[in-house]
Amino acid sequence: MTPRIVGTETEFGVAVRGATDSDPVANAILLVNSVRGIPSRTALWDYENENPLVDARGFEVEGEKERPAPDYNRLLNKLLPNGGRLYVDGAHPEYSTPECASILDAVRYERAGERVIEDCRIEANRASGEPRFLVYKNNTDGKGNSYGYHENYLVARSVPFAMLVAQLVPFFVTRQIYAGAGKVGAENRSDPAEYQISQRADFFEVVVDLNTMVKRPIINTRDEPHADKAKYRRLHVIVGDANMSEVATYLKLGVTSLVVAMIENGYLTKELNLANPVKAIKDVSRDLSLQHPIELEDGRRWTAVQIQEYYLNMAHRFCAERGADAETKDVLSRWERVLRLLDEDPRQLSREVDWVIKRDLLQAYVDRRGCGWSDPRVTMMDLQYHDLRPEKGLFAALERGGYVERLVDDAAVANAVTEPPFDTRAYFRARCLQKFPQQVYAASWASVLVDVGQAAVKRIPLNDPARGTRDLVGTLLEEVESVDALVSRLSA
Repeated sequence: MTPRIVGTETEFGVAVRGATDSDPVANAILLVNSVRGIPSRTALWDYENENPLVDARGFEVEGEKERPAPDYNRLLNKLLPNGGRLYVDGAHPEYSTPECASILDAVRYERAGERVIEDCRIEANRASGEPRFLVYKNNTDGKGNSYGYHENYLVARSVPFAMLVAQLVPFFVTRQIYAGAGKVGAENRSDPAEYQISQRADFFEVVVDLNTMVKRPIINTRDEPHADKAKYRRLHVIVGDANMSEVATYLKLGVTSLVVAMIENGYLTKELNLANPVKAIKDVSRDLSLQHPIELEDGRRWTAVQIQEYYLNMAHRFCAERGADAETKDVLSRWERVLRLLDEDPRQLSREVDWVIKRDLLQAYVDRRGCGWSDPRVTMMDLQYHDLRPEKGLFAALERGGYVERLVDDAAVANAVTEPPFDTRAYFRARCLQKFPQQVYAASWASVLVDVGQAAVKRIPLNDPARGTRDLVGTLLEEVESVDALVSRLSA
């Protein structure tokens, strides 16, 4: 199976101690500009080919494209040495991993982003002279506001978007049973819940749409491939939670990538339509027993586990017929095991699945204190689970004590803070920044712009995410001593 290019985007929650009228945009800018160790502080983000207003259903909505002036562009964007991007999105600091060709790499680079933003927090506090800022990897402020965690999967343009929608809706509605981050309470005028599986489920109000901030859809239709649009589309997934557990992130990305591969190869043809996907995603989130069935359009009633098992069984056949690499086999094996344990008793996954880990932790507190789930201390513990401070975060404490399963070690994560993946175009982008920090004028996912002198800038297109790898350009980048030579060699 051909490796799929994947990446994630994490919007971090920020709290400011002692602030009564704090400006969230100013706080996000301060945090992003506290980043250390970037190759260039002058390089811009290249917005030229970005257009989030194009809809995969074949039209473009009206709106103003983001085109900040150079000085503000530099305030909003930082190009990272690992090929990723740290920036201000709305009122949140956001980290995008570099493009990754393996799921484990995506997990590693996502965790590297946690270190990057935590270091920003430390620097911002040091500069302000007091511990003002706290940063959380979660998806809700508990006051009715949600912020995103987005996944990106490179998909062949030849796959009809309608086919992706038809096959992915039931999958995304039920995927939360192993990818939910867990949440105390309910939001967005939804039915009450003491505790639920997903942080995001309450905020999805329609099945398909372009919006990401209001009337959020289960399937987002943004058609912005960041690559050759004749060959590729980017499946932009906004329905997932930000996970703390490496296993949950690995399963979320790995299983989705496998399901997308089946769709791309025309292997999933039977449609498993839900009667009411928007209601179902909230119902599944509230079903901690995982035993309550969801109504299908044809009148059948399946549990979330049974729907996931449908995809699992198809994936087993697909891999048996088409072959699978070692990582795909591992994803398949872990997916099967997790579904079996979820069906037997979810508590068996208290080292791997976030909503189970957190629920066990909070239930123990509730039992010990004799308080209810609506106790403010329980709500605070929910938030503290996502606190990125190693000395304060509850998940961090579990990890430090060896109470949760890990897939990548600390040294590998530290390496991912400064080094790009070697097997995607992120390698070229990052190495150009590292070798020619003063000459890289701007960069984006699909371009690097270099200053060749005499007020001239040369754009180097990166339209294929699978090119620009160490194998393809490593020697070239070692040999050239100037951007002129680089452009000349690439043009030859």
